[in-house]
Formats: sequence, C-alpha cells, structure tokens
Amino acid sequence: MTAHVTGDRQDPPAGQPRVAAAAEPALNPLQRLIQQRLRERGWSYGEVAKRGGMPRSTVYTLATTRNLSRPPRPATIDALAKGLDVPVSAVRAAAAESTGLHYYDEVPAGQEHPGDRERELLIASIDELTPEDRRHVAALVESLRNRTAQEPTDR
Repeated sequence: MTAHVTGDRQDPPAGQPRVAAAAEPALNPLQRLIQQRLRERGWSYGEVAKRGGMPRSTVYTLATTRNLSRPPRPATIDALAKGLDVPVSAVRAAAAESTGLHYYDEVPAGQEHPGDRERELLIASIDELTPEDRRHVAALVESLRNRTAQEPTDR
C-alpha cells in the first residue's frame, strides 16, 4: 500500500475514500471583524498594531483567541478601532458579543433613564461576572426583550 504525497497532504491509497479535514471552529465576532479588515485592507497584525499604537502580540491574541473570558480593556478597544480604521462602537460590540454579552451603544428613544440605579449596577458588574454567568444574564436579557417585543400593544 502506498500513499501519494502532495505538498504537506497525503492522498489516500486508490480505492479508499478521502476523509474530510476537521472543520475549523467558527470565529467569534471580534475575530471575524479583525480578519475581515485584514483581508479588506491587505494589512498584517503588525500594521494594525502600528496604526493603533499597540503591541503586535495584542492584535494577534485578539485575532486568534476563540473564547475570550472578558472584553478587552477600553484603551485596547480604542487602539484596535484606530488600528482597524473602524468605529469604536463596532469593536466594543464585537468584543462584548465574543464574551457572551450583547452591547447596545445607543439607548432606544424614550428609554433614557439618567441615574437609574439598577442600570448602573448591571453595567458596573459585567466585568465581575464569570463568562458562564454573563451568558446566563445575556440569555435572560434576550428573553425579556423578546417577551416585551411580543406583548400586545393595546393595553
């Protein structure tokens, strides 16, 4: 039995089926954003890092880490946005969603509540939650939002 080698891939012997390569795991939203901008602009990690004034290793880590345990620091988000030449809100939302959170940059009209204690508590406590707890909170919030969207409006 012989195998034919082409590049770094081996072809199976004649008469045997090819086995598909293991599918690459899906990228998280922050990884997708970074990879998309790199492809669009033809940039490298180093170029993005230089443009944003941050270490290349930070860009590389954010672009290759599948499961972020917490969002990057605000300064890192700002630098990455500058380096990728995208709005800070896009990077902030992608980073939050990559950790199991959904970030809404603007408050819906008519729902502004300055000084709302519960809102401030929720926002302040996000970084203190474990990734699993954040996923649970995000699921609860989505459930509540969906319930509100489905309630009849003729009360």
